[in-house]
Amino acid sequence: MDDLKYGVRDKRGDWKPNGRIEAVPLWNWPPRLPKILAWLPGYIWPWNAFHMATALLYWFYIVPSVETMKTLSWGWALWLYAVNAAAILVFYGIFELRYYVRRAQATRFKYNHKFPADAPSDVFWFQSQNLDNFLRSFFITIPLWTVVEVIFLWCFAKGYVPWVGWQDHPVYLAALVLVAPAIHEVHFFFIHRLIHWGPLYRWIHSVHHNSINPSPWSSLSMHPVEGFLYHAVAFWHLLIPSNPIVALFQLHVASFGAVNGHLGFEKLELTQDTAVSSHAYAHYLHHKYFEVNYGGDGLIPLDRWFGTLHDGTREGDAMMDARFQKKKQRMNARA
Repeated sequence: MDDLKYGVRDKRGDWKPNGRIEAVPLWNWPPRLPKILAWLPGYIWPWNAFHMATALLYWFYIVPSVETMKTLSWGWALWLYAVNAAAILVFYGIFELRYYVRRAQATRFKYNHKFPADAPSDVFWFQSQNLDNFLRSFFITIPLWTVVEVIFLWCFAKGYVPWVGWQDHPVYLAALVLVAPAIHEVHFFFIHRLIHWGPLYRWIHSVHHNSINPSPWSSLSMHPVEGFLYHAVAFWHLLIPSNPIVALFQLHVASFGAVNGHLGFEKLELTQDTAVSSHAYAHYLHHKYFEVNYGGDGLIPLDRWFGTLHDGTREGDAMMDARFQKKKQRMNARA
């Protein structure tokens, strides 16, 4: 595919898409039903449909029986960790192998023309971003994802929280599934803002931001505190009446869905004429500029409301620079 039909490439070889990052049409006023209906299929397919599919596969084929989960034990916890790790190895590995190892797409639609494997750095374990990100993901973050998973499944099995049945309340649970990505965005935005506070950033979040040019393995490369807080989004389903399948879907939106913002490509070519949109640009800009786009895909436009949106345009650059200048002036005034 010709990526220059969809964007521009600068002198360094970095690519950016045409147009701007837009909030979803739910927030347009006055509401425009045709636009909302046109947006809805892309909201469901392919990514959220994939996360629900994995949640159902887990529930029917992976998650132990309710009787087993009433007792905390290493056996079923380690089983879930093994499945989580294998699933991420396969799912993230497909993107890593095709687009970063084989480089089947070269740099078409790639925001940063460089590949992490070509840029060793002392900030990473063994001076390798790929190895550092892989080890942190599989030996820090995925175990913490599993801890969250074990806790909420145990709570449902023990009857500590309401277990809403699909037969009794299908409309409510279907609505909760549709809202779950919005819950993720709100949760992610506020914990993300929190760990960008100076001391917490240096202690916690800088680990993730070492990957200025992210790739799939960067998605779950986190400090333990961040890894736990990020996946703790599933605990909202211990506070609101829910169902373990919906809680699993919420968890998978976070865990499997983390790859979207770290793919590094605007479009993933499947054939010469077809491609899947990654929805990665907003979060790529966050990795590039650090203090913009704290939220997710714009489902809930918190960055717009809080003044931290960078929409990918020159106007976005100007707004960001003006905000940085004001911040610098405040810091100088305190000195």
